[in-house]
Amino acid sequence: MCGIVGYIGGKEKKELVLNALGELEYRGYDSAGIAVMKEGRIDAFKATGKLKNLQEKTKNFTSEGDGIAIGHTRWATHGKPTEINAHPHFGQHSYIVHNGIIENYREIKEMLTSKGVTFLSQTDTEVVVYLFEHNLQTSKSAFEAFEKTVLSLRGAYAILLITTIAPNSIFFAKNAAPLIIGKNDEKELFFGSSDAPLIGHAKEVCYLEDGQYGVLSKNEILLFADKKKVSSIFRDLPQDKSYAQKEGFRFFMEKEIYEQSRVLGETLMGRIKNNEIVLEELDEYLFDGINSIKICACGTSYHAGLAAGYIFERLAKIRTDVVIASEFRYKEPLLTPDTLFIVISQSGETADTLEALKIAKNAGLKTLAICNVDNSSIVRLADNTILTRAGIEKGVASTKAFATQVATLWLLSIFMAQKRNSVGKERLKSEIDTLLRIPSSLNVDNATHEKLRRLSKRYLHGHGFFFIGRDIFYPLALEGALKLKEISYLHAEGYPAGEMKHGPIALVDSKLFTVALLPKTMLYDKTKNNIEELSARDATILVISPEQFELADDFIKTKNSSHVMNEFFEMMIILQLLALEIAVRLGNDVDMPRNLAKSVTVE
Repeated sequence: MCGIVGYIGGKEKKELVLNALGELEYRGYDSAGIAVMKEGRIDAFKATGKLKNLQEKTKNFTSEGDGIAIGHTRWATHGKPTEINAHPHFGQHSYIVHNGIIENYREIKEMLTSKGVTFLSQTDTEVVVYLFEHNLQTSKSAFEAFEKTVLSLRGAYAILLITTIAPNSIFFAKNAAPLIIGKNDEKELFFGSSDAPLIGHAKEVCYLEDGQYGVLSKNEILLFADKKKVSSIFRDLPQDKSYAQKEGFRFFMEKEIYEQSRVLGETLMGRIKNNEIVLEELDEYLFDGINSIKICACGTSYHAGLAAGYIFERLAKIRTDVVIASEFRYKEPLLTPDTLFIVISQSGETADTLEALKIAKNAGLKTLAICNVDNSSIVRLADNTILTRAGIEKGVASTKAFATQVATLWLLSIFMAQKRNSVGKERLKSEIDTLLRIPSSLNVDNATHEKLRRLSKRYLHGHGFFFIGRDIFYPLALEGALKLKEISYLHAEGYPAGEMKHGPIALVDSKLFTVALLPKTMLYDKTKNNIEELSARDATILVISPEQFELADDFIKTKNSSHVMNEFFEMMIILQLLALEIAVRLGNDVDMPRNLAKSVTVE
């Protein structure tokens, strides 16, 4: 995700801000920039690619003495990762950096364009700085103009703004995106989007709450919410940088499991308006003449594609085939021009998936990439792209990438259902309402996590695991088995629950652990019967379900829900945490499992 830093003080600001941005590299970025104001003058620099490119651009620039500075590392959401789209963005006399997504930026942009404003970038951020300068014309102060601006924004934002109108101040605002204020005994003030860039500089920090905004100057911190002044509460800042990057979690994988609620919200942001799915990044005629879909991916992305296959056929009423990219490349596939070819990749550099995409392009198919990394090879090659907005994923075993891929594909299936009129309005409304509630349902329940931690000691020694589920829970069972394999090094297989009696049940005994997904909304009685068959053969069974299962050796209760996808995502988190805790018990390196790489760029 994007990173933000800010500084008020007398040290060399360029070096301080660049070093602070370096502490945020773990979040991922594709461009970076800084703006420094001293004695009423602002100097700004931007560069694409790695921070070293920005360092090279600023090598002859110095900024000692009292002043202010802001900096930003960008992970593209609106507009390609170009220098024009990089932050800071500027108006006539103001500069801004911003993390998040402004949902109503188009309406603001149209209003400002009608007033004669000309925009340079493709970003949503640029409209905020011009709106601020527009509001200055009718405001008594720069702060009043900033307050008007912030209160008119919808969406997620962490904003820092500097202006020559108020040359000693940094204006800030926070909503659904992290922003921290830091201070020390030398009367220096800092901003950061995480603790990491503040360690070694700030002594105390204030973690801003959603809806808070204000202004910092060397001698004053003014903090507001809903036009009312509020107190800023500071606490001591831990000085462990590794701990700060992990935000208090033991492992990056654990942190990424917990942040799925937030990144799912960012995945949906700006894509649902007036109870309709809006995918402005897609070509208007992408679906014309399309009668089938072929999804191609590897590993976890393949499992997301399998889940999407059920959803596309159910909602969009379109035939959907899902294939493993490494197999697709060599099977001499039959490709027809009425097929939309969808590839899924976290990194956008997955070698097998990239080669499959080339085959589809050469065959003349329309192509669409579901990807987390803008300007990656797959994104550049595909006709259209929907970015999943998961942010960088440091844990090798994918968690939030899978969640955002499934959510993005579900979003796309509803979008296609709208276009094809394949389901009724009530069904569409139900799907969208449920989709909007998914981020809140992904908040990890601490009691459930603690139960899984205690439970994990029972599942360390046996001769393997079966993960079973039906329908869309079969791909989830595959993903649960893969997570366990990747980080625990225990043998695990995912199966459709109804397939047990067709061979695999021969392996069942008390040392064969079965993790059974038993949702109430999908084939409950059928799956229950399959589990009972395993119980009769003395399998050790962990059941995950909203209803108690008497024959289970262990049971994890989930919430009652009326929609299958609520159950899907809740069970997904439980499987991720189960794999994590078993691996921790075994003493494994959860973030860097043996023999695996994060991005598979070779065949």
